[in-house]
Amino acid sequence: MMMHSTVFPSYRDIGPIVLSLQTAAIVLVSHIVFSISLGYLLSRKKMPFRSLLDGLVTLPLVFPPIATGFLLLLILGRHGVIGPFLSAKGIEIIFSPMGVYLAAFLSGLPLVVKPVQSATENTETSFAEASYVLGKSEIVTFLQVTLPNIKQVVLAGLMLSVGRSFGEVGITLMLGGNISGRTETMSLAIYNAVFEGNFEKALVFSGLLALISILAFYGMNRLKG
Repeated sequence: MMMHSTVFPSYRDIGPIVLSLQTAAIVLVSHIVFSISLGYLLSRKKMPFRSLLDGLVTLPLVFPPIATGFLLLLILGRHGVIGPFLSAKGIEIIFSPMGVYLAAFLSGLPLVVKPVQSATENTETSFAEASYVLGKSEIVTFLQVTLPNIKQVVLAGLMLSVGRSFGEVGITLMLGGNISGRTETMSLAIYNAVFEGNFEKALVFSGLLALISILAFYGMNRLKG
């Protein structure tokens, strides 16, 4: 099937690619900073409210994304629990790119946190104990001893979470709103293109997402090797 010039005639059509790439970059940095740290904290048995926090982190894996997005809308919306406070501070999450970033981050959160938590709990303790004997703190031991030993697990989780960000739809619909030219990601662009009858455009976006999935699969196999 021959592609014609209307496949990507303007920024309106390239915008979903740009937004999805921006989202993936922000999600990657966010997981490196927050999710790895959270995985480490959850591996500490004496952490206060550990079970509650563990359950919240796991929620995106078992709770329907659209329902998760709805609950977040009730919390973060302009008339939600903390939405008015955020609006007063000039922070707009709902129906903004920030909502898209947050949706992608939360959907991939357990894909990084849970492997890091499990790997940290099961890593060789003799190395950590030796580090403590040398006077290193728990945090320094985690960064210099434990983290290098579980780097393959961390990298795999980061790959999965970034790949998940490209395919996230349910939470994004609620927080981002699927606004053309503003919060329309590649996955949402496929739905919109099919709804409009522009199957060529949907095919292009599907091909790009397929390429990303293949690259993620290749990267996982390389780590496994």
